[in-house]
Amino acid sequence: MSERRPIYLLAGGRGGGDMTAILRLVFRDIGVPSPTIAYVGSASDDNPAFFERISGMVKGAGKGKFVLAPTCDGKADIKKTVKTIESADAVFVSGGDVEAGMQVLERRGIAGIFAELYRQGKFFFGVSAGSIMLAEKWVRWRDPDDDSTAELFTCLGVAPVICDTHGEGEGWEELRAAVSLRPEGTLGYGITSNTCLRVQADGRVEALAGPVARYVRRGNEVLKQPDLKPAPGNA
Repeated sequence: MSERRPIYLLAGGRGGGDMTAILRLVFRDIGVPSPTIAYVGSASDDNPAFFERISGMVKGAGKGKFVLAPTCDGKADIKKTVKTIESADAVFVSGGDVEAGMQVLERRGIAGIFAELYRQGKFFFGVSAGSIMLAEKWVRWRDPDDDSTAELFTCLGVAPVICDTHGEGEGWEELRAAVSLRPEGTLGYGITSNTCLRVQADGRVEALAGPVARYVRRGNEVLKQPDLKPAPGNA
């Protein structure tokens, strides 16, 4: 079995933020001079404009080839998609809608391959909804007007964490709801816009480019913890 790699969970550069420094770390840790990166866009319905924008941003930080691994087109050959993902040096999961993205991957029968490829040493990174999808679980409401209907659903399980992105403006409401449904002592991470949570293979986490919010379940409460701050010298 190959050595497991760090996972980069980006919140994306809202407000004109520059993610270049973090993406340069991504290229460094991929460890290939000009990597092929498989783009999984199930959360955004394989939107071509989104693919072009994100691929341009990533390639602006280093040399590499971005290749679409289509999942949403009814005419897509899912066997070729799997080969694209398996043969790539790295896999990128795009933003969009978390639940919709997971439903596509489950419907196409490929949701389970991501964690297995990670165990084999594949490099993964994602942005926004893609970062949440790479984690363990996320939250939905059967009735949006009834908080008691909140429930968790399974994500890709590549990164052994619960996380949210871009939720700073709402006080991380969805993250807190997700943590409340997890066992005692569970930590959840709120990845603020323009920052990143790097998750090591042994579960250690690091903030990059700015502080990451943390919440923990204690009894029936979800309590704010001190932010996870970048170590000196980190992006």
